[in-house]
Order: sequence, then C-alpha cells, then structure tokens
Amino acid sequence: MTDHHPVVVGVDGSDSSKAAVAWAADAAAARKSALHLVSAALAPVPFAGMAAVGQDFYDDLAAESRRLLEEARTLAVERAPDLAVEATLHAGQPVPVLLDWSERAAMVVLGSSGRGEFTGAVLGSVADALATHGSCPVVVIRGTVTEPVEGPVVVGVDGSANSEPAIAAAFTEASLRGTKLVAAYAASDLAVDRFLDVVDEPTAALDGARELLAAGMAGWQERFPEVEVERVVAKDRPVRLLLDQAATAQLVVVGSRGRGGFRGMLLGSTSRALLHSIECPLMVVRDRR
Repeated sequence: MTDHHPVVVGVDGSDSSKAAVAWAADAAAARKSALHLVSAALAPVPFAGMAAVGQDFYDDLAAESRRLLEEARTLAVERAPDLAVEATLHAGQPVPVLLDWSERAAMVVLGSSGRGEFTGAVLGSVADALATHGSCPVVVIRGTVTEPVEGPVVVGVDGSANSEPAIAAAFTEASLRGTKLVAAYAASDLAVDRFLDVVDEPTAALDGARELLAAGMAGWQERFPEVEVERVVAKDRPVRLLLDQAATAQLVVVGSRGRGGFRGMLLGSTSRALLHSIECPLMVVRDRR
C-alpha cells in the first residue's frame, strides 16, 4: 500500500512529541508515504511594549525550533532509514498551522502534551483542538514509549453512521500492522454496576447489541479478508469498555461523535474522555460528510 498523502507530526521537543515522531515514522513507513515534520514559532506581532522583547527573542525561538526539527529528523531516520522525511518551520501558532496540514495529510500525529502546558495537564491544547477540528484522522500519543507495541487494534462501534469512518481506518491499521482487530460495542450509555459484566445468560440488550455490531461490521471483513476480527459486546459504558480493551491494544480507534451526540457536535463525550485518560495511542476519525 502506497499513500501519497504524508503522515504529519507536530514537533515541539517534548518527550511526548518525540514518542509521536517515532510512532509517526513507523506509520509512514508502513504506508510507504512521506513523513512531514512540522513546527511553529511565534512571529513578531506589533503590540504595546514590543520593543522590550526585541527581534532577538523571535530569532532565538526560530533557531530552537529548527534545532528541534533536525533532532526529530534524526530520530525518524534512525527509526525508518528508507523513509522520506521533510521538515517545515512555520511562523505562527501551532493549531492553525496543523489544521491547515490536516486538509492534505493521511493523518496528523501529536504528543498528548507539549512544552508550555501547565504542570499536571493531561492533554495539550493543540492535541485537543486538532482532535476536535482536524480534517484527517488525528493520533494522540501519550507518554514517552517509543518501542513498537504488540497487541490488537481496537475500534469502538456504536451503530451510528459516525463510526463508519473509524471502522474503515481501524481495518486499514490492522491490515498494515498484520494484527487482529477487536470491534467493541457497549450495550449501555448509562453507568451500570460491575456485576452486570458477569451475567452468564444473554439479555435482550446484549442480543440487540450483537445484531447492531454485526450490521456495523457488514462488508468490511470481505474487503479485508486478511484481518482476523474479534467482536466484543458488553453491558457497559463505551469509555470503560474501550479503556479495558486498551490495556492490551497497540492502537484504539474511535469516531469523533457517536450515537446520542447533538447535531453539530464536533467531538463526542466518549472520544473526549478517552483523549484525557487512555494510555495507548488513540486515533480520532471524523466523519467529513
């Protein structure tokens, strides 16, 4: 598979950004696509007191950003020696720069938090904004682990049309990685007691959920016959079910909105909650219709 759209990764020198570069290099190599490293440095903007800052301040920011891009390039080439790697430094704020790149990228990959975030922040504002408004799939990498992780690709299925792009992306990822796909369906949107997870006899709710899951997966197995599929249905909340599955996964894929989302909502409660809590890489896929 050759993808002519690049894999784009945001670079800011943080530990999670370095992990994102490594993950993105692997993803680009699997697709036989280019990897594009993107960074943004503040540009001078006239304001009261600007003279006190001076041009040297902005020049130093740009020089540091170029250094970090070269550091990221070295990491990416070490990760995938045959990978075509390009780097671009933009003047401006990272969110609009990366949103523009998302319109022509196969995916945008980001660390979960970057430089300048408040101590203890669980998600950087850039990652949050891209997952909400990005035009292509957005992958958020938490932590500093850079070694490839074994395990299945997990996709959240909810029976809505918004999960279809996520299913397509998850099958593609599982095929590229040569791994199993776990399709997870939560039969309840409401908090339920843990004892319901161990009920032996199937309930009407679970039977209905299995039918909806089967309908949501219809046709995809035929398009990706090489991908082994495991279907998991539980009477649980979607976030808790996906967090349970994430414990052994190498990637979790979700749609940006699910069943019950308000019309016009750009990021659903499940995807937002996972952005703030999941430990493995998370891909958020928007329905662009």
